[in-house]
Amino acid sequence: MTGIDSVQLNQVIVHKVGNPSRAEELKLSLNPLSLNDEMVRKLLTKYFLGSFNENETYRFTHISDVNLNEVFNYVTQLFEKPNEFVETSAILAQFLYSKSTHVKVKEGELYVALFDDVPYDGDFVQAVGLFKSESKETFLKVFPHGKSWEVIQEEGVNINKLDKGCLVFRKHQADGYVVCIVDATNKQNDAQYWVDDFLQVTPYTDSYHNTDKYLGLCKQFITNEYAEKFEVSKSEQIDLLNRSMDYFKSKEEFNLQEFAEEVIHHQEVVDTFMDYKKNYEAAKNFTMEDEFSIHVAAVKKQQKSFKTVLKLDKNFHVYIHGRRDLMERGYDELTNKQYYKLYFDEES
Repeated sequence: MTGIDSVQLNQVIVHKVGNPSRAEELKLSLNPLSLNDEMVRKLLTKYFLGSFNENETYRFTHISDVNLNEVFNYVTQLFEKPNEFVETSAILAQFLYSKSTHVKVKEGELYVALFDDVPYDGDFVQAVGLFKSESKETFLKVFPHGKSWEVIQEEGVNINKLDKGCLVFRKHQADGYVVCIVDATNKQNDAQYWVDDFLQVTPYTDSYHNTDKYLGLCKQFITNEYAEKFEVSKSEQIDLLNRSMDYFKSKEEFNLQEFAEEVIHHQEVVDTFMDYKKNYEAAKNFTMEDEFSIHVAAVKKQQKSFKTVLKLDKNFHVYIHGRRDLMERGYDELTNKQYYKLYFDEES
């Protein structure tokens, strides 16, 4: 998240939340942190907010009424009754404890925080933060001992790696607020208790969401389904990945029919892609629009994960950026090996 220098960290409290299925305890704090040290305040603010992508937004939801979402209600209490901060934070910790029963859920510290002057959509707003640290790292501490130095081992939290986070902007309350999330641990479907069980959030269906999800869909389809259902080479997979990314980089608007005709081409592959899209939406529990404005930030994010490297044994890595027609694949009977021919104008 950018522009956090102006953020004011007003209150923060820490509770220890274990896993009840392993008989680990819930230990509640009676008082917020003192925050007398300005450097500690700044480090905490960086730790809490530095990992969020403010373009990727969610909202609290519920199967019948958002007002029945527990965390939505507790966050509203924190906004409206800051004098009851300690009591409300304890209820949040108890609720998280009740949702931490999966075998893969780790014990950790839950931080509940109140912020002012958080940048959002050209404005500065109040925000509530919920953060959980689960991973501990080993640090070496060097300290003076007489006329020498000694080293001891200590365990602590890496302030550059937020495990789990939820930042709730005080905007659009009737729609479930505007929420950003981080979930860097326990990413398996059976252990996503933070997003699904505790927070119960769903993405806002906006241009960023649609762009991000369509590119994710394309990558999964080409990497898995396309290679499985059709007899294609790795270079052909990479070519389709490149054409998909080029479409999103060169267009301002997405149109599903146009994408199918310009990028996928073959009707049999198009039909398979459409079926895969339906199953993808059902599995992810959201719907993607057939037409929307393409979001540049989402394209840049996804571009990092589009691997366009052709690995040939352990000897060669070929980076393919386009022009599949300038590659020729064959088999040499004399050496009993496959080969690629690459056609080019000049080398550099």
